[in-house]
Amino acid sequence: MPWSNQGGDGPQRPEGAPEQKSEQKRGPWGVGPQSPWGGGSGHGRGPGPDFEDWVRRAQEKIRDLTSGDFSGRGLLLVLVAVGALWLASGFYTVEPNQVGLNLVFGRYVGKVGPGLNYIWPEPIGSYIKLNVTDRNSIDIGEHRSRLTGRIVEEPEESLMLTGDENIADLKFRVIWQIDPLHPEDYAFNIKNPVETIKAVAESEMRLIVGKTKLKPLLTVERKVIQPEARKAIQKVLDSYGAGVSILQVQLLSVDPPPTVIAAFRDVTAAQQDESRFVNEAQREANQIVPAARGQAAKILRAAEAYRTQSVAEARGQTARYLKIYAQYKKAPEVTRERLYLETMERVIGSGDSKIILDRAGGASPLLPLAPFNGAAPKAESGTNKTEAGGAQ
Repeated sequence: MPWSNQGGDGPQRPEGAPEQKSEQKRGPWGVGPQSPWGGGSGHGRGPGPDFEDWVRRAQEKIRDLTSGDFSGRGLLLVLVAVGALWLASGFYTVEPNQVGLNLVFGRYVGKVGPGLNYIWPEPIGSYIKLNVTDRNSIDIGEHRSRLTGRIVEEPEESLMLTGDENIADLKFRVIWQIDPLHPEDYAFNIKNPVETIKAVAESEMRLIVGKTKLKPLLTVERKVIQPEARKAIQKVLDSYGAGVSILQVQLLSVDPPPTVIAAFRDVTAAQQDESRFVNEAQREANQIVPAARGQAAKILRAAEAYRTQSVAEARGQTARYLKIYAQYKKAPEVTRERLYLETMERVIGSGDSKIILDRAGGASPLLPLAPFNGAAPKAESGTNKTEAGGAQ
């Protein structure tokens, strides 16, 4: 080959061939070779480097790299540098909300926390990072469209049969997160965790609704269903080894089927009115009954006091009568006279206007004795004392 170099300064001329002049070398197109920097004999810039010389120098460099000391120490240095770069590619960073799972030849070997970590580089080792503190939610019965942003209902998920053979339209939300204690279960035990959680949640909710009647489901049982559903879903997922923690189950809406929803709403409103009326009546009873009980207690205490007083007075009168009767048996005439005089004293001494009837049928008014038996004599006595003092 005319470009091959056998160890000289340029291409070797075959033996016996006429010597060519070096001033004007022509290429295959009849012009002198061009310089790589734009010069050449055809442009008046002087002769540039020959293409054959460039190829020759490249061949010499390749021969130098593949011969001599490079085959030993140089190759070793290259391999060491490549190996160091390969080993350095095993460093990776785990974020504060993540957990890293290390794998060697595809087999799980352990988990690491946040920070800078290391695993054998590929293809020997690999790693998986999971967001274990992020809260995720799954809506069952409806979903938000990514194109329009509107809520799209899914009746095949929300319509459920109740325990009294009615149909309830129930939509709920499951809030969950990856179990930070067992993230490897989430990564390796189930193929599609989100679909598995959704299927288990829908199945357990249908089971709970199937044991509940429609009326309690629409009213008081809503607060009971949420924690019960959460426990049931968590129990099934734990049996699968899903590595998922169910944080909360929220009932978004519980309604009867759309065809009868208006009638059920009227029933619900009537039940609410009933509860309101009962509460108002109970409040009024709580105000009236204590007042009535207080008044009754007051009357009972007054009656008890009157009874005690009457009994005491009766007993006193009885004791007084017995004493008088004992004296009467000893001296009847004297006792009768005394009783008569005491009675007349009480009657006449009251000061009221009175008329006395005698046995003969005559009547005479009783004159008050007050002007004659107290004030006037005292005044007169005082006047006399004054006059006596003056005479002296």
